[in-house]
Amino acid sequence: MYYPYGLDPTYILVLIGAVISLIASANVKGTFKRYNRQGNARGLTAEMAAETILHESGIYDVRIERIRGNLTDHYSPKEKVLRLSDSVYGSQSVAAIGVAAHECGHAIQHQVGYGPLKLRSLSVPIAKVGSWISWPVIILGLALGYLGLAKIGVVLFLGVVLFQLITLPVEFNASHRALAILDNDDMLMPNELSGARKVLMAAAMTYVAALASSILQLLRLVLLIRGGSGRRRF
Repeated sequence: MYYPYGLDPTYILVLIGAVISLIASANVKGTFKRYNRQGNARGLTAEMAAETILHESGIYDVRIERIRGNLTDHYSPKEKVLRLSDSVYGSQSVAAIGVAAHECGHAIQHQVGYGPLKLRSLSVPIAKVGSWISWPVIILGLALGYLGLAKIGVVLFLGVVLFQLITLPVEFNASHRALAILDNDDMLMPNELSGARKVLMAAAMTYVAALASSILQLLRLVLLIRGGSGRRRF
């Protein structure tokens, strides 16, 4: 199936997904910047807060390290290392403490054997394979008119979408655990906790946006294949 002047109406799905992702990215950066200017009354730094949360949760075998970059914070279950970025480590801001507490939430999930985290870890290889080869397979199938090959690529891409879907409860639960600990231990004042909550919610929305964008992309691929568009320029 060909469209006049080479126009492909399914591109609107890609554009919508891109706009959603851009909005979510701008929101998390703006929210972090706003609350990165607000300090906490107790004078805690992000790594101090992280260490306190880990120890109060009975976790003593997780190292806290500094990593280069901006908002590159993450917890590595395999290495048992909680890495805080330059913009978080050493900072006393509400935003930084919220991010550090969130990563502690992942460490706690690992300790208690949180089901969705286990499932996400198991699905990592599938997602990696899907992200590496799904697009080459899809493009080759569409370019050559081999819809069966393109469908295989779509199935591989579906693995990436499912991984992103599994990631949502993991991220939301980590934030929930983080905020609960910050509140119960009075590490942050009520207005400070509100700021941390907004930062973590904005961060969580980036995962929602990524999933929405991938679903729209998947829908577009399905429409292309159903339309018999194997020979159309992709």
